[in-house]
Amino acid sequence: MITLDFAAVLAEWPLLLRGAAFTLGLTAVSAVLGLMLGVACAWARAWGPSALGAVAAAYVELIRNTPFIVQLFFVFFGLPSLGVRLSPELASVIAMVINLGAYAAEIARAGIEGTPRGQVEAARSLALSESQVFLRVVLPPSLGRVWPAMVSQIVIVMLGSAVCGQIAAAELSYQANLIHSRNFRAFEATIVATLIYLALAIGLRQLLNWIGPRWLFGRVVGGGR
Repeated sequence: MITLDFAAVLAEWPLLLRGAAFTLGLTAVSAVLGLMLGVACAWARAWGPSALGAVAAAYVELIRNTPFIVQLFFVFFGLPSLGVRLSPELASVIAMVINLGAYAAEIARAGIEGTPRGQVEAARSLALSESQVFLRVVLPPSLGRVWPAMVSQIVIVMLGSAVCGQIAAAELSYQANLIHSRNFRAFEATIVATLIYLALAIGLRQLLNWIGPRWLFGRVVGGGR
C-alpha cells in the first residue's frame, strides 16, 4: 500500500517559497523585455525596412522552430566557447526573453496588421510622425486586440521556466527536485510543485488581464469608443 507523506514536503516550505518567488522574478523580467523585443520585431516586419524585416523574420522562424531547452543550453553551455560566461540566472533570463520575443512578435504583428488603413491615414493627416503614428495610434489598440493571446504566451513561458532548473537556476522545479533528494518523496514533491505552478499560472493570468487594459492600452481603446 502506498503511503503519501505531504508533511515531509511541506516542511520544506521555505525552499518552495523561494522557488516560486524566483520563478515569478524570472517571468516578470522576461515578460517586460520579451514583450519589448516582440513589439520591436513586429514593427520591423510590418513597418520597418525590408532588410530589417528579413532579419526579424529569420529570428522568429529560428526560435519558433527549435525547442526552448536547446535555446537555453546554447546560451548557457554554448556561449562560453565564445568567451561569454553567464550565471544560471542571467542565462535563464536571456533564453526566456529570446523565446518570448519570437512568439510575441507574431502575436503583435497580427494585431498591427489588423489596424484599419483609414485610421493610419487619419493619423498621418494630423502631421504626426511615423513613430508617433505607430506608438500612439497603431500599437495600443493592436495590443488590445491580441492581449489574451499575449497573456497566454507569457504564462506558457513561465511554465517553461521549469526547464531552467537543468542549468541549476533555483526556480520552483529545481527546489522540488532538491526536496525530493532530501526526503525521497518524489511523488508528493511533484504534486505540490504542480499545484503551485497551477496557482501561479492562474494568478499571473488574472494579473496580466487586469494590468493590460489599465496600463498598456486601456486609455486609447476606451477613448475610441
